[in-house]
Amino acid sequence: MELTIIGCSGSFPGPESPASCYLLTAEHAGRTWRLLLDLGNGALGALQRHIRLDEIDAVAFSHLHPDHFSDICGLHVAAKWHPGGSGPGLIPIFGPEETARRAAEVYGIDPDPGMSEEFDFRHWADGQPHTVGPFTITPYAVWHPTPEAYALRVQAVDESGELRTLTYSGDTDACEGLTEAARGADIFLCEAAYQDGRDEELRGIHLTGARAGSTAADAEAKRLFLTHIPVWTDPDKVFEAAAAHYSGETAVVAPGASYRI
Repeated sequence: MELTIIGCSGSFPGPESPASCYLLTAEHAGRTWRLLLDLGNGALGALQRHIRLDEIDAVAFSHLHPDHFSDICGLHVAAKWHPGGSGPGLIPIFGPEETARRAAEVYGIDPDPGMSEEFDFRHWADGQPHTVGPFTITPYAVWHPTPEAYALRVQAVDESGELRTLTYSGDTDACEGLTEAARGADIFLCEAAYQDGRDEELRGIHLTGARAGSTAADAEAKRLFLTHIPVWTDPDKVFEAAAAHYSGETAVVAPGASYRI
């Protein structure tokens, strides 16, 4: 698998990056498969620097806050109105139970049919995997103020026959579900929106660098990549706090960067 950072700005787009969106690619059955994890504000434009929109095989939403979800509206326009069509079949969209209704509401259309003529909406259930091409995606319920929020554990077999794992935290504070989702992951792509020494009283929403590092250590993840850092949070301080609690390879991701898993 290869991970490409499309957008990593926390809570809303920043001057250098769209909001959350991550592209996973893997070879399978003679072609390249492409899976998106989240599609937040501004991400659809940046995504087109890397792939055509008709090359998307599936989108997996961690939760339905706008900085992770809102560019589904632009993707719907592309899928519905592109003169050449949106590709073979409906695009699978994985997410919380309310995904189809919320997408229609955000776009301002009747939920029946809503976007169901362009997208195949499929609902998460905690711990129940779904498969798209080479990818097996398993959602784990996590701690964030929305009716359904999930960390996503994505696995695929590489060219040597080894099973590789990426865990994406979505948005969450430290919790058992997050630790289990990240267990032994080759890359733990983890949000760290809050800053240690400034935001300790804010719980049940986001992680600090220290809590991200502690989770990675508890899960015995192999690498920790920090993301979802808002414009008012110092990424160097987040990195230092995480590295103080986790001894493995640690980095703050940047838009456009790619990593081999």
